[in-house]
Amino acid sequence: MANEKKVEQITDMEVDFAQWFTDVCKKAELIDYSSIKGMFILRPYGYAIWENIQSIMDGMFKATGHENVYLPMLIPESLLQKEKDHVEGFAPECAWVTVGGSEKLEERLCIRPTSETLFCEHYKNIIHSHRDLPKLYNQWCSVLRWEKTSRPFLRHREFLWQEGHTMHATEDEAREETQRMLNVYADFMENTLAMPVVKGQKTDKEKFNGAEETYTVECMMHDKKALQAGTSHYFGDGFAKAFGIQFTGKDNQLHYPHQTSWGVSTRMIGGIIMTHGDNNGLVLPPKIAPIQVIVVPVATHKEGVIEAATALKDRLLAAGLRAKIDLSENSLGWKCAEYEMKGVPLRLEIGPRDIEAGQCVAVRRDNFEKTTVSLDTIEQTAKSMLEDVHHGLFAKAKKNLDDNTFAAATLEEAKQIQQTKGGFIKTMWCGEEACELKMKEVAGMSSRCVPFAQEHLGDVCPICGKPAKKMVYWGVAY
Repeated sequence: MANEKKVEQITDMEVDFAQWFTDVCKKAELIDYSSIKGMFILRPYGYAIWENIQSIMDGMFKATGHENVYLPMLIPESLLQKEKDHVEGFAPECAWVTVGGSEKLEERLCIRPTSETLFCEHYKNIIHSHRDLPKLYNQWCSVLRWEKTSRPFLRHREFLWQEGHTMHATEDEAREETQRMLNVYADFMENTLAMPVVKGQKTDKEKFNGAEETYTVECMMHDKKALQAGTSHYFGDGFAKAFGIQFTGKDNQLHYPHQTSWGVSTRMIGGIIMTHGDNNGLVLPPKIAPIQVIVVPVATHKEGVIEAATALKDRLLAAGLRAKIDLSENSLGWKCAEYEMKGVPLRLEIGPRDIEAGQCVAVRRDNFEKTTVSLDTIEQTAKSMLEDVHHGLFAKAKKNLDDNTFAAATLEEAKQIQQTKGGFIKTMWCGEEACELKMKEVAGMSSRCVPFAQEHLGDVCPICGKPAKKMVYWGVAY
């Protein structure tokens, strides 16, 4: 009975996962379609999730010494062309402004797909001495990439994100920054979003355009596909040389600074849905849920029920929880289904008998477990139960990751596992791009990362038979 489906408009994920995902996005009022293909409207509930993500992450960035800035959304074509590899990678996705008012522009302006070039132009103007370093900047903004296909949260033409761009005096400092921010992302995914990650380095084929190295946190969704949840890039001094950024070092000589960038986007909300959701709708991690506790009065026509329920809600708010009460005339069954569908982590039901007994009924969203709890210590109990929900969500997602990660010794075995089970397949690898392409061609999988936690699964590459250099994770990705 606990797992009985309550929202008929949501397609079962086992029947059609893609349709289930779209149904949840729409039914939970997270998103709506606009008149422009690939551009979506974030509705208040969906945007509130992003606001909570942004607030927590912004605090983490500032705790590591980063400052927020805002740069223009338009990039002159001549500026974009200064870094050849970078612009070639983004060229197919660029949208251009060619007319301003009624006049044709002398130079095309690109609507930013990312802001490396703008930051480099700015850094050239403000970095002159080693005393000006490091520069630890972050920007919260939207970017535009003219994607051919789109899906809510997972692939938008315009999407919200943060992009960190930092400059350092030495290679060691920049590399340390790249790893530090990757670890910030991993910490956030696991300890805020309850999403276990695989940390590692992207192959040269999969790294960011213009980067020397790209690091990633990869997550597994319910359907066993991979989601690249966040990336951190080490650029070396390539951009600095292309843009002529130099500083006078302590040795009184001119040097090029070393650069990093790192970013995550509203794609994370898609990851939350596909990691934790079920056939009743959303299941939100408590730390980013717009409503952490919903108070549902039972038998509101009875004397004192509304007053007691309101007092309960007020106590929760005073304790720092995001709490709400539903005093609408809808039935109890409708209210329960509605807030389960919206993923509210904890529901508290209170009626005449509960008031008389000094208690209420608490229902966890992650497992539908019902318990009777005392009103005397409800603030502490609610906080404790929300912690339990987080740990329950993480444990379930970690089990999904562990149970669906397989080792393969041959290309044929890797293909067979992917076709019959899905998930992450780990193999040894020679390091050659030709073998990456062969894996994609034969088994339909791309490399997800070379994990930091290496295992020795054999001595040869299962694709070509040459000596293996490292272990790599493969998977089908969003």
